[in-house]
Amino acid sequence: MCGTVGMFVGCPALSYCPKQLLLDSGPMDAVPADSEQTEVAETGQTAAYRSPFGTWYERAGVRQAPRRVLESDEGDRHYFSPDLVPIAHHPLVKGLPANRLEEVLVQHLYRYLDFTARLEFMVVNRTVLGIAHGSIGVDLPEEMRFDAYKIYCDEAYHTLFSVDLSRQVQQRTRIRPRLPAEPYFLTRLRELLERIPSQNRALGEMLFVIVSETLISATLAEMPERPDVVAAVRGTIRDHAMDEGRHHAYFAAFLRYLWGQLSPSERRWSARLVPRLIDTFLRPDLPALRQELAGYGLSPDDAEQVIAETYTPEAIRSHLTATSRQTVRYFEALHAFDDPEAAEELQRLQPVV
Repeated sequence: MCGTVGMFVGCPALSYCPKQLLLDSGPMDAVPADSEQTEVAETGQTAAYRSPFGTWYERAGVRQAPRRVLESDEGDRHYFSPDLVPIAHHPLVKGLPANRLEEVLVQHLYRYLDFTARLEFMVVNRTVLGIAHGSIGVDLPEEMRFDAYKIYCDEAYHTLFSVDLSRQVQQRTRIRPRLPAEPYFLTRLRELLERIPSQNRALGEMLFVIVSETLISATLAEMPERPDVVAAVRGTIRDHAMDEGRHHAYFAAFLRYLWGQLSPSERRWSARLVPRLIDTFLRPDLPALRQELAGYGLSPDDAEQVIAETYTPEAIRSHLTATSRQTVRYFEALHAFDDPEAAEELQRLQPVV
């Protein structure tokens, strides 16, 4: 998943793509070119599937990456890069004592790891298992179903190393996570799915997984190159990025097969839902942030000022637009937004597109 991006409004590196990290790291598995990823005919025919997992056994994180362990002496390195934590730039937060400012970064790491773990095992792997078992009602090449088992292993490992690293950080720092009962995106997804017809909920969840796996996360590309961040965090995120480049290519291809087998009415319904799914995933959890800021000793008025001046409507809109640009292009190539109501929904979400 490219998707812990819901927490990174204001990040200066939104134009980065984790696929570039793969390219910079040497040869990668066979990933279809953009023109092939978006090729769909109105007849429902799709280009032949080209697996992005040709060297999975040699290169997947679960197969070859070591366990990332906190080193005994990290000097002055942070647990998360301040440049990638929007509230850390606000004067009221920068004015906190040094130990409190570091706690801001630790809590952001906890949110990142919790977000990753919950997304992978509670949402993505439900759909991936259905793909592997052939129980989702989409006719796929046998090789594509087999590759779903590899994604299932990857995502389970991402959950494991996220929980493992969080436990290590808690033991090292003695800072307890202050997390909501569930990530904001899960609450919003459940509420959205409850409002749509029951017969469409499985399709809605499939579309949500496609969206989450094709969004572009600056953190996956940026963090591994930050020398001011502890090595175990950089290594964990690098392992994640290497896997997610392949997942991105896979779900871009999966969308072609899914779309080619939907009826015209299902396509219209899906196109109108996609902007809301993007918003569901990316909208920042402002109530949780207010509560967190209060925990650092800020008054309610100061906490509200930090939120209002960091997460402006323009910043949120810019973030949603930049982060979802590639995902939107995949759906545009399917003519999804030719439907006026779908186009209107997208324009409401991303008026600058």
